[in-house]
Amino acid sequence: MTKRYWNITFEEMMEAGVHFGHDTRKWNPRMAPFISAKRKGIHITNLTKTARFLSEACDLTFYAASKGKQFLIVGTTKKAADSVTRAAIRARCHYVNKKWLRGMLTNWYTTETRLGKFRDLRTQQKTGKLNSLPKRDAAMLKRQLSHFETYLGGIKYMTGLPDIVIIVDQQKEYTALQECITLGIPTICLIDTNCDPDLADISIPANDDARDSIRLILNKLVFAICEGRSSSIQNY
Repeated sequence: MTKRYWNITFEEMMEAGVHFGHDTRKWNPRMAPFISAKRKGIHITNLTKTARFLSEACDLTFYAASKGKQFLIVGTTKKAADSVTRAAIRARCHYVNKKWLRGMLTNWYTTETRLGKFRDLRTQQKTGKLNSLPKRDAAMLKRQLSHFETYLGGIKYMTGLPDIVIIVDQQKEYTALQECITLGIPTICLIDTNCDPDLADISIPANDDARDSIRLILNKLVFAICEGRSSSIQNY
């Protein structure tokens, strides 16, 4: 394996706004080692460290993907949701992009039960069975199916707990992160200057509020996953 696959340039990061942090009054002091400057009341992230930790994260995802491990990508903010969906589909990963349902991982039995009902309703819809039911019953089940599609659509093929979880916006997805910590599931987090870098297994200091920044980081991780899966196939 070689890191050349996921080289990231300072020009790419600057153009995507990866270096922009939060207002200097809204920061976590534990992020001090990852901050290089203050500019107009905004903390500036040290891009050398961003590149280093992103490279480590790509190494991890490449290796895990080559071993057939399963990934879950989580990002439910408006600025992250679309990028999360595209990245997950491209890399054939599971994803959550609307709302994290509390207990989604720690209460896996309940999640699995919901997924079973979701798959059953999908089958009934595809076979036309729903349309043969009384209108009231059909309408109720279609609403339930729509709800499942919104909140569970990205994990509908997940048959067990993921091996690695990639989280965009640690603050917003804190519940998901805590569930991973409880279960011992390795995590990769994008962390802005208001985050705690010690919570994730690999924290990538980067702007988690800008679409371009999120897209750039996810694209690098996804490329590493795809390369790892390709390597696995070639070595089979």
